[in-house]
Amino acid sequence: MNYMEKPLASGPPELFARIDDYVTENAAAAASEGIVFTTLNRAVNWARKNSIWPMSFGLACCASRFDIARFGAEVFRGSPRQSDLMIIAGRVSNKMAPVIRHLYQQMPEPKWAISMGACATSTGVFNNYALVPVNQVIPIDVFVPGCPPRPEQLIYALLLLQKKIDEQSGTVKQVLNLA
Repeated sequence: MNYMEKPLASGPPELFARIDDYVTENAAAAASEGIVFTTLNRAVNWARKNSIWPMSFGLACCASRFDIARFGAEVFRGSPRQSDLMIIAGRVSNKMAPVIRHLYQQMPEPKWAISMGACATSTGVFNNYALVPVNQVIPIDVFVPGCPPRPEQLIYALLLLQKKIDEQSGTVKQVLNLA
């Protein structure tokens, strides 16, 4: 007889059953009933990443509208107080830098920024005294390369931003202003 078949202690075999079998069976039953188990932090991050409201703000030729409605970023807002994502596309001049900073500061927390194109990221082929990279003006979360950037690149940048939002920790404390 194998030593694993007979428990060392005496008593009914149910006492020696695995504890997580009960949890596994209940989780399968709960999934079939439509019950979801998660933490409050994950739920808030899920809501944030699927309800990004970008601000309509373009500085040059590569600032066009792409189909990002499938990713929860359909509602383009004209006011910085109603948006939480700024997409900077095009050259940033020394005259526009304070305006961009002011608009970014007017956005409510949490706020994110995407630098789209070589002109916004590194001033592109226009390397002169009047232009400044946007990461010297505001903090940038995702950089999109290219001149002009492809629509797929903007969608991929939005997916990267959603992944970054989903992986944030301490979200509930930030919402309750405890952090």
